Amino acid sequence: MSAMAKAQRSGSVIGLRESAIEEYERHHREVWPEVLAAISAAGIRNYSIYRYGTLLFSYWEYEGDDYEGDLAAIDQVPACVRWNDLMATLQVPVDGARPRAWLPVPEVFHLD
Repeated sequence: MSAMAKAQRSGSVIGLRESAIEEYERHHREVWPEVLAAISAAGIRNYSIYRYGTLLFSYWEYEGDDYEGDLAAIDQVPACVRWNDLMATLQVPVDGARPRAWLPVPEVFHLD
């Protein structure tokens, strides 16, 4: 990405089983190093997950030239596959989302 290009921002939501809140937050205090490395290698920066009750909201910025390809590369990392399988036991889809998938949400305001 050129120095003048802006990062692509992404926000999405997914549900969380009420009984899994403590476990989910514990896992995210101890994210596996291979998962963090794969996310960074894919050009994901400034990644955050917020929780409101049983709703999770994620935000990240992408810096790269092949968004779909870079995200698909994460799914080829064995530790990420195991991590996503584990998270799928704790999460529940929101209305309109595919099973095991975060639902992208539109940006309605941004200020640099």
